[in-house]
This record gives sequence, C-alpha cells and structure tokens, in this order.
Amino acid sequence: MNKKELDTYLNKWIKSWSGNEPQKLIKFYSANAYFQDPLNPKGLSKKKEIEPYFKKLLAKNPNWEWKITEVIPNKNGCTVKTEAIVPINKKKKVKVSCLDILEMKGKKIVRNEVYFDRSKIK
Repeated sequence: MNKKELDTYLNKWIKSWSGNEPQKLIKFYSANAYFQDPLNPKGLSKKKEIEPYFKKLLAKNPNWEWKITEVIPNKNGCTVKTEAIVPINKKKKVKVSCLDILEMKGKKIVRNEVYFDRSKIK
C-alpha cells in the first residue's frame, strides 16, 4: 500500500474500534492473524480466538473513541500511535495512549501487538 492507501485503510480500521461493531473490526484481520494486548500477553491466534475477544471487549467499551496520532510505515506494515477517550463512569473519562504494531499482507492484518497502560482504565 502506498501512504495514501495506508492512511485510508487505517482510518477505517481505527473507526471500527469504536461503536461496538466487532463484525466490522474482525474483517480487517486475516484468518490466521495473531493479536496481543495487555489482557492477552500470550496472544490470541486466528479469527476463531480473536473474534469472541473483540465482541466482549467492544461490548464492554461501547463508548470509547479512538484516533490515530501518528503512523510510521515499515516494510511489513506500520507502527500506529493512537489515543482513546475511555469513559470510566458517567462523570469520568480518561485519555489512554496506545501503540499498535501492525504487520500486514495485502489489506489484511496478520499480526497486531497492542501496548498501553491499563492502570488508568481499571
């Protein structure tokens, strides 16, 4: 993907993290994708493990809002810096900075490692 195509793709991908629509999000991932985040430090393999996790995670956080702050392309995909506004309760929201390492084949994510500090959203 060229830079413009990558930006368009990533903007659609990051929007799919908001709004509790896991069926949109999972479409970005290959059948044999690997996903790792602070809740799954050993990682999840393949859509059959990742999709149920996405359903649970997005259902628990239907009102969080994600945005991309920087994209660093590389030969295997890109590193993406993001921020989320996460509602903790009716009165409190926190900002969480996140780093995603994305490896891609064509227009599918084959590896997604996610790093952020969970202590703010517990």
